Amino acid sequence: MMNKIRLLIWSLLIPVFCTAQSADSTWITTHYTKKELYIVMRDGVRLFTTIYQPIDNTKEHPILMNRTPYAVSPYGEGKFRAYWNTPYSNYFKENYIIVLQDVRGKFMSEGEFMDVRPFMPGNDKTKTDEASDTYDTIDWLINNVKGNNKRVGIFGISYPGYYAMMGALCGHPALKAASPQAPVTDWFMGDDFHHNGAFMQMDAFSFYTTFGKPRPVPTQEWAPGFQYYSKDNYKFYLSIPTLKDLAYYMGKDVKFWGQLYDHPNYDKWWQDRNTRNYAQYIPKNVATLVVGGLFDAEDCFGAWNLYKAIEEKATNNNKLVMGPWSHGGWAKSTGEYLGNVRFGKKTAEWYQQNVELPFFEYYLQDKGDISKLKEATVFFSGANEWRTFPKWPADEVQYKRMYLQVDGSLSYDLPYSNGVKYVNKYTSNPNKPVPYTEDVHFKRTTEYMTDDQRFAARRPDVLVYETDTLRDDVTLGGPVVADLFTAISSTDADFVVKIIDVLPDNFSYSETMVGNGKNYPMGGYQMLVRGEVMRGKYRNSFSDPQPFTPGKLTEVKFKIPDVAHVFKKGHRIMVQVQSSWFPLVDRNPQKFIDIYKCDKTDFVNCDIEINCGRDNPSSILLPIINNQ
Repeated sequence: MMNKIRLLIWSLLIPVFCTAQSADSTWITTHYTKKELYIVMRDGVRLFTTIYQPIDNTKEHPILMNRTPYAVSPYGEGKFRAYWNTPYSNYFKENYIIVLQDVRGKFMSEGEFMDVRPFMPGNDKTKTDEASDTYDTIDWLINNVKGNNKRVGIFGISYPGYYAMMGALCGHPALKAASPQAPVTDWFMGDDFHHNGAFMQMDAFSFYTTFGKPRPVPTQEWAPGFQYYSKDNYKFYLSIPTLKDLAYYMGKDVKFWGQLYDHPNYDKWWQDRNTRNYAQYIPKNVATLVVGGLFDAEDCFGAWNLYKAIEEKATNNNKLVMGPWSHGGWAKSTGEYLGNVRFGKKTAEWYQQNVELPFFEYYLQDKGDISKLKEATVFFSGANEWRTFPKWPADEVQYKRMYLQVDGSLSYDLPYSNGVKYVNKYTSNPNKPVPYTEDVHFKRTTEYMTDDQRFAARRPDVLVYETDTLRDDVTLGGPVVADLFTAISSTDADFVVKIIDVLPDNFSYSETMVGNGKNYPMGGYQMLVRGEVMRGKYRNSFSDPQPFTPGKLTEVKFKIPDVAHVFKKGHRIMVQVQSSWFPLVDRNPQKFIDIYKCDKTDFVNCDIEINCGRDNPSSILLPIINNQ
């Protein structure tokens, strides 16, 4: 029986499949053929490849590729995926040649798999990486698949988004367009398994207990997953005292898990796996479309920051799209709501028809006018509308500082000072960490990115700062900077900062807006707009961590991934500060130590002061777009 993590992966990245007899696949099976074959790479390794080819031979057709570590199933030339009810249907209607490939070392492909295999510049014919495998695959396809027009595009979501980025680097002249979507970009700084060095243990453990299992020989099957002894994730992870104990449950056969533990800091090993470092190698003639979700719990960082890296380093035509979606939500939902928050539009359908399809149509078939596709197309939640910009962040952004006041208010005014020490205090107890969501869950939810934060505001170990009722709309468009001045009683601590939209007490959605069907009380809702964690010891350097001096006032300053949100007139802006976010983030023992090797006895309580006086005031730097 398929385990929970496998269901999660398949539901995100792989459309459900069916046999040729299914009604949904009738059109495809009568207009397409399916072939399965091996393509030989330059070192002799064979990669399993599935080709859906249109029967129509009245003209030549473009090739659209997806390289994946998640299986090109269903296997068997008589079995077709039920593509008709997915965004892929757009490309089938246009008679694209659709190519799927198991990447090196996964499922039916030969070779050894390596997580986020580093790129090797230079296209050395004696070495292989994901770019060279893409090059060799494209070269075979354009020379052996009949009826292709010698133009290739590549796209993918999440891990396949990483392969799309690596493919963009391959340098094959037939590759014209690449779309890394929710791309794995930097697994230490902000994607999936670490945020600012803090270990995102729940995502990492649930993923690698299945995905990371060794595959000695090609197979069509997923590895069996971990059998949890509790369906309450807070209880489960709290019962595992340390990361050493978590490693025991993982087992010793997951290679990447051991590597992750061996590299606790942002060293060369991690930096080599940061795809932003290679953006300058994207050829000028390869257009890129970077896509992401405003509320992506996994690769929100990657989408925003890969786009910025390409803008900074490459000379190609590069576009950005960010919608109000969870991870891959533009390909698996209508995008009309997320959790309790509603957006009032079928945002996913709009994106598919107005951005993604025209992008590939232009570069692969010379159709349409690419000038109509703006540089940045971004959905602003709160206002619930798409906006376009000639660059991102926009030129009109003005950064304005809001100060955390000792009385719990939040304002543009510098804090009052009369020589008295103004601080707010809380005690962080690693044995009673702040939960990331109010409800009891088994697997990490996607909805927590817009969850109601009232439950957290009621805890004594969460500081709350709130503006007066807004007299005008406040539009944020860009990264937020948290700038805290703190004194702690130990030598390390985490700092979680959350940006929250507080809805009016009488707020309710129109009945015409599609929601999740739950009658949740939205009056006074504290909508999480963006939250981020900073592991304090990395405040000065991610490669050279430093302890705190107990009792010494210290600055902890860090970027929070970009926000695109309008705080409407009549709402309030809230900031919450805390030092745990469990079990989303592993527990910091609050002692300067290698957390991957610490013992239960290393965990200590930490008294934390946030300075709110005029001297060294704590603040939030907001990217404000003028609404006029």
